[in-house]
Amino acid sequence: MTSFAPDSIVLNRKLPLWYQVSQSLRASILGRSPEDPLRLPTEERLAGHYGVSVLTMRQALKELEDEGLISRHRRRGTFIEPGVRRGAPVRLLGSVDAIVAQQSGMTAELLDMARVPVPPMWAEHFPDLAEVAVYHRLRGDAKTGEPTNHAVNHVRPELADRIDPADLARWPMTKVLRDGVGADISRITDTVEARLADPETARLLQVPLLSPILHYTGVTYDSSGRVLDVAVIHYRGDRFSFTVTLEAT
Repeated sequence: MTSFAPDSIVLNRKLPLWYQVSQSLRASILGRSPEDPLRLPTEERLAGHYGVSVLTMRQALKELEDEGLISRHRRRGTFIEPGVRRGAPVRLLGSVDAIVAQQSGMTAELLDMARVPVPPMWAEHFPDLAEVAVYHRLRGDAKTGEPTNHAVNHVRPELADRIDPADLARWPMTKVLRDGVGADISRITDTVEARLADPETARLLQVPLLSPILHYTGVTYDSSGRVLDVAVIHYRGDRFSFTVTLEAT
């Protein structure tokens, strides 16, 4: 029987390995195509794929099992739950793959793309640029089609020139830049705050005016400290929550 093939990951030794593996596999599961097989490789094969011990792999799989993304059956194997709910909450421990996982598993419609002068509010992030490429996307639940968030990305033009528009319909921008374009993503700084939906946001997300939303700003940097992308995303407050865990060192 053919097994599901998850994406690869470069592990950060400063973060728990089981967590990084679970979030990478989570992103692969939520971003899979409908024709992909539901059966996962064995623990041993997954451990070899990610370059971790079987014990670490078991801990990662338990995390996904507890979330309801997979089910494990003795002698039969481990399977992706076909009816898994998309857009579920995710714990963030600072991994880029956690951001990818949180944004995966949704449909995406490209509403608009254009080159515009750098907006004054983001000028400090792009001091060397006169313009940026701006993408407006509406993302929704893959099963119901219900809109869940509206994303606006401000991307460096030289990266935008290498973006395949088809990737924007199936991948979050972080994954497009990292895996599609090959951008050197070193870190992402996130800010999440409560807002009330303005008329345009309420229309796009199909919620009443002044409904609670989560206003997310994510600034993506490369290893030299240069900003690659500034994302502003409005999430429906009834569909998303963020939990941040701080680990003592």
